[in-house]
Amino acid sequence: MTRRSPLVGALVAEGVSFVGTRVSMIAIPWFVLSTTGSATQTGLVAAAEITPLVLLKALGGPLLDRVGPRRVTLVCDLLSAFVVAAVPLLHQLGMLTFPLLLVLVAVAGALRGPGDAGKSAMSPEIARVGGFSLERVTGLASAVERTSTMAGAAAAGVLVATVGAADALYVDAASFLVSFVVFGLATTGLGRPVAPEADAHPTSYVTELRQGWDFLRTEPVLVAICLMVAVTNLVDQAWTGVLAPVWAKESGAGVAVLGTLFAVMSGASVVGALVAARWGERLPRFRTYVLAFLVAGAPRFVVMALESPVWAVLLVTAVAGVASGFLNPILGAVILERIPASLMGRVSSLNTAICWSLMPLGGVLGGLAVAGLGVSPALLVAGAVYLVTTMAPARVPSFRAMDRAPVAGAPGVVGPSPTLSAFAEADHLSDPRPAGDR
Repeated sequence: MTRRSPLVGALVAEGVSFVGTRVSMIAIPWFVLSTTGSATQTGLVAAAEITPLVLLKALGGPLLDRVGPRRVTLVCDLLSAFVVAAVPLLHQLGMLTFPLLLVLVAVAGALRGPGDAGKSAMSPEIARVGGFSLERVTGLASAVERTSTMAGAAAAGVLVATVGAADALYVDAASFLVSFVVFGLATTGLGRPVAPEADAHPTSYVTELRQGWDFLRTEPVLVAICLMVAVTNLVDQAWTGVLAPVWAKESGAGVAVLGTLFAVMSGASVVGALVAARWGERLPRFRTYVLAFLVAGAPRFVVMALESPVWAVLLVTAVAGVASGFLNPILGAVILERIPASLMGRVSSLNTAICWSLMPLGGVLGGLAVAGLGVSPALLVAGAVYLVTTMAPARVPSFRAMDRAPVAGAPGVVGPSPTLSAFAEADHLSDPRPAGDR
């Protein structure tokens, strides 16, 4: 074991997990569309997964601090493998009704919530052990995420077309098992429970939840990021879960093009994420945020709404993907560097929960928009909402504070690192995929 081992192991585990998740992201909507023909039911399935995921992220923060993020992550990964595998198994047995599918998807989402939050909460510790800056760690994680989702999207198109949407979910189940083994071996000794202070009085779970909220609401930069990302995640969820699949079906492009579309988005964003990982410490954070969202947001909705040829849709999506690659590394660093180590679990999970809080509505609203307006008008509305939401923070003075990182020793700095001082020396600006694709 070297000081890089936890980072390498975590990246490998995350990469495998994202391959499986991307397969499910395409296979499940296509399965519902193929068996029911209903965009509304497709949106309900997306909401059934996201709702418990968000709730457990919000409520699981104190659990991460009490039990330890590593232990929570491993338990959730192991259980997720069996829950996801139950979907194709029950379908083969003729026992998978639509209500039962909703239940299984909801349980899978409930397990993903604290599991993903646990991995995120360990990022500062992994960065400290390896001697890396948070931009470097979040940038590499974003690059791995996007490379894996590109591979997963391409694989999903082939798998759904050959073995069927239901059986493709076995790949996701297997990815959870691999992630469980790799992450467990690589992070041995890390992610321990937060040790209580010597003179601290016992506190209730509710009190610890409130402590996380009390800290979060005093950070104007974090609040601004949470609100903005919550809305963009809603729109991204509508795009990935309903708008893009319906566009692919109605335009005649098919599931193979849908998989290629997501693969191009992810693949192009790898380039952006790698650049951010290498030079993110020198970039002006706020200006990078504005430019990246201008390119990564509305254009991809508009080009699909205008019934452009497939090559044009893929080209615009590729450019948007490169821009989106800069977002997660920069925003992730801004968030993590401001949270004290003693509150990392509850604040980071609460922050993520707020960012994901509107996602359950994404699939439902996307389905209703398609049913009421048609796919092209729905795409134009989604693009307009995305543009207004991402540019609105530019008018808020406190949001520009993302350019100023806490100095060494401030509460938000989680530990000493040779590279952390670079945060205070440069005028720099930090999911889905776009910000919501995480």
